Amino acid sequence: MTAERFQEITGKYPSLRIAVVGDYSCDRYLEIDSSKKEISIETGLPVHNVTNIRAQPGAAGTVLANLSALGVGELWPVGFCGCDGEGFELFSALEKLPGVKAKSPGARMKYFFESETQCTFTYCKPLVMQPGHPPRELNRLDNKNWHPTPQALQKKLADAVCALAGEVDIMIVLDQVDKPETGVVTRSLLTAIDEIKSQTLVIGDGRRGLNHWPHIIYKINATELAQFTEGEPKTAAAVLARQSGQPVFVSMSENGIFGAAPDGEMTHSPALPVRGEIDIVGAGDAVTANLAAALAANAELPEALELANHAASIVIHKLGTTGTAAVEEIRAAGTFSPNSPMG
Repeated sequence: MTAERFQEITGKYPSLRIAVVGDYSCDRYLEIDSSKKEISIETGLPVHNVTNIRAQPGAAGTVLANLSALGVGELWPVGFCGCDGEGFELFSALEKLPGVKAKSPGARMKYFFESETQCTFTYCKPLVMQPGHPPRELNRLDNKNWHPTPQALQKKLADAVCALAGEVDIMIVLDQVDKPETGVVTRSLLTAIDEIKSQTLVIGDGRRGLNHWPHIIYKINATELAQFTEGEPKTAAAVLARQSGQPVFVSMSENGIFGAAPDGEMTHSPALPVRGEIDIVGAGDAVTANLAAALAANAELPEALELANHAASIVIHKLGTTGTAAVEEIRAAGTFSPNSPMG
């Protein structure tokens, strides 16, 4: 990709409108000072002294944060949180992201709902901080909903998808929960996606795979791809793209990303070399965000893959946080000249 083409694609980002529909989590980082040693009088066990707490959007919020870092002009979060402290932290973090302008008079955020029956999806991550060493994460403490999302809330979310269909350039749908029907992406929401997919681009990414999802742009891994069709990933992706009539992107970890177009075009973008310690948390979300932004900016399939791979390489080298990749960071990660490709 030439420098001119890079600028042409990313220069459109400030004018884009993107909706991110899915499970938003509050990522709470508890920084533990390992030098402050103490034994609990009550239990006789070592005490972890937390000296700093950071809260940032996770799951679908990570995708939103990556889009914000790219400079996307207008971002519409569609999801829910609980009426709890973690919900307050999550909402506050979302509001601070540049580009999140989806508010209406008299409402905190138009399509991001508070629920009295649901808790805020939370990943609590204790980090042991030692000078000169990368943060070391202890066992995570999760807070999730294990009961079905109430029908009234499901309807609000489906209505939001329908309302935004003609207002955005692309819609990202992210399913992050382990138990079906307990998050944002329920059967009723997928029905709404199926109804509006002709009005706007939609790209989907799901923890439990995308089997039984409508025919939209799929971003999946090799294991999820095997749910659709047999064969090695490259062939399977081509078959699925032809059947769905939409591009299919297959993440292959250290082997990079495959892209298959409905017309049979296949592209492989190899992963970039690793430089020292890495943390893969958030890499997939960075790929999803960059694929969506690039496609909405009319990038060709190979160009979208190239940008996504560079973004993922940047994110995995940010330790102790769910990182993002800004346009200038992606530019710096490549080699540009008027007639040379990005390397």
